[in-house]
Amino acid sequence: MIARLLLGIALVFAVPAAAQDTAEPPALAVLDSAQITPEEFLWTARPIVVFADSPADPRFAEQLRFLETDATGLIARDVVIVVDTVPSPKSAWRDALRPRGFALVLIDKDGQVKLRKPAPWTVREITRSIDKWPTRQQEIRETLGKE
Repeated sequence: MIARLLLGIALVFAVPAAAQDTAEPPALAVLDSAQITPEEFLWTARPIVVFADSPADPRFAEQLRFLETDATGLIARDVVIVVDTVPSPKSAWRDALRPRGFALVLIDKDGQVKLRKPAPWTVREITRSIDKWPTRQQEIRETLGKE
């Protein structure tokens, strides 16, 4: 009897541990601006566009480090990262948003620019901003209604 109880307890703890080992967390999409256009994300994703005049810009590197710290928070909000470090020739993103040097631009699913920042932002600051947008508020209400 005790052996069965111990075996049952061991199985309860072993199955979640095995599931955690095999399941990889989803990856945050980081895309090159030359390969895509803003229209591709209408009503499907929230692009965060990171501009710099060079990939060696320290603010660009810092922003990418910030974005990697909490990818799950961004993925939960349907965020894709678009990077643009080539000022010429202009990408569709650069043509539409007209950045000067480093810029962080947050765009909602409806294609509207919601926020522009001339300095890097942490994931916490970004997600708090996104959570205030009407489309995100609607998603939260729909999620709560289904549970």
